[in-house]
Amino acid sequence: MNPLRRLTHSLSAPLLVLLLADGIVAYCALFAGAWIRFGLDLAAATQILGPLVPRAVTYAGCVVLGLTTMGLYRTRQRPTLMENIVRVLVGVGIGGFCHVLFFYLFPYYNTGRLTLAIAMVISFLGIALVRGLLLRFLDYNPLKWRVLLIGSGQVAAKVGLLRRRSDRRRFEVVGFVPGSDAEREFAVRNAMGPLLAPDFDFEQLPYDEVIVALDDRRGRFPTAQLLRHRSIGIPVRDIADFLEQETSKVDLDVLHPGWLIFATSGHSRWGFRIAKRLIDVGIGTVMLLLASPLLAMAAAAIRIEEGWSAPLFYRQRRVGRGGREFELLKFRSMHLDAEQGGPLWASRQGDARVTRAGAVMRRFRIDELPQLVNVIRGEMSIVGPRPERPEFVSMLNQNLPLYDYRHCMRPGLAGWAQLNFPYGASVEDANEKLKYDLFYIKNTGILFDLVILMQTLEVVIWGRGTSMAGPKAGAGDDGRPVDSDRMDAAAGQGRGPAGRRQGDDGPAAERHAAQR
Repeated sequence: MNPLRRLTHSLSAPLLVLLLADGIVAYCALFAGAWIRFGLDLAAATQILGPLVPRAVTYAGCVVLGLTTMGLYRTRQRPTLMENIVRVLVGVGIGGFCHVLFFYLFPYYNTGRLTLAIAMVISFLGIALVRGLLLRFLDYNPLKWRVLLIGSGQVAAKVGLLRRRSDRRRFEVVGFVPGSDAEREFAVRNAMGPLLAPDFDFEQLPYDEVIVALDDRRGRFPTAQLLRHRSIGIPVRDIADFLEQETSKVDLDVLHPGWLIFATSGHSRWGFRIAKRLIDVGIGTVMLLLASPLLAMAAAAIRIEEGWSAPLFYRQRRVGRGGREFELLKFRSMHLDAEQGGPLWASRQGDARVTRAGAVMRRFRIDELPQLVNVIRGEMSIVGPRPERPEFVSMLNQNLPLYDYRHCMRPGLAGWAQLNFPYGASVEDANEKLKYDLFYIKNTGILFDLVILMQTLEVVIWGRGTSMAGPKAGAGDDGRPVDSDRMDAAAGQGRGPAGRRQGDDGPAAERHAAQR
């Protein structure tokens, strides 16, 4: 394997390229801001402010942090021009605010308000321009990782389903090697190519990695061939690992039976579990204290609109770690008579059952804040798979064989599945979210949790359940996307345990309310 190809492959990773570019632009922007602020004299700026290098590094780190909260470091992001501009603007604004907080904590690194303001303007213009050019380059990247697929049947076709340029920024397929006559016929029928003969000369084809994607490996596994590739330094990987890396989810159709048994995951390590629990308690307590004014205002708004005798919260049974049930807490956001006349389907556009205060709480996720109590009590985590109702869990366990594996961890307020695929109204949608949940469980870690938590701010700010990197969500009953937390799991079609959607906090909420 050519070391230069390995280096260019690493440098062509979209996340790393964008992060380095944004950091460099922000770093230079602070120097430019100081240069402009002090009459085009960097020596004077250094004399008055102090060394610019640590200030520029700190500022660049804050800007990258702000851009991260806007979902701008997703591998498969597909922003429109306006979306890219607006998110960069908000991200730079958040970065500037973080920098202000930083130099209030460490006054020595103060850059001055005017210098910071000029740097933020330059950062916004520079990052928006550079990102627009880089994303176009990455779509047509000439340094893509070249992969050779051993197999040309239904499993190998999974790679062909990654049709968007943003899904294939990192690699290109140089050929498919059929593992059987049936696979060759499948490839010809579905126009998969380039199709190679099983006995072709591997030395004549340039490639950087071999992906094993056979439909049937019994008696057909090319062991000698693959060992030869490994011996000369060419990586060999299973299709399941390849798709996991490229799509950030686990493809359930290509998993072999031992995947769950042999897959390494941090969630089973006692050190990680203790650290995660301590972080949950710490963050949960701090967030609860910081959010106490919002909690008080939300309670007052409910009382004023619904009357002083109206209940503030509703409780609902959910399934947590190990299949244990607990009561999930939320602010009540619907009228007391929400289910008068019987259970109703949740409306996708304007649901008349939602109170005015409830609509605002839903828009900014304020109604979810009481779940911090669940976190502190140990029933939930800050980050993890969302908890589901026992009735739905029972039904989904029957339809999705690996669904119960989600319960090896505490459910969370935020999660990888919610960021990537929030809308769900069927067993198929639950299956799609399960792919992201399994990816999170397999790759769980403190740093991953931090990234998810930061990117959740994007969902709160824009009031929708996906970032620009994921599928667009359907509109919810208050203009907010309906995700699989709220699904009725094919209710009304004879598949779910309940026939109709229930109001989420009406009189029967504790028994039937569908989670938002």
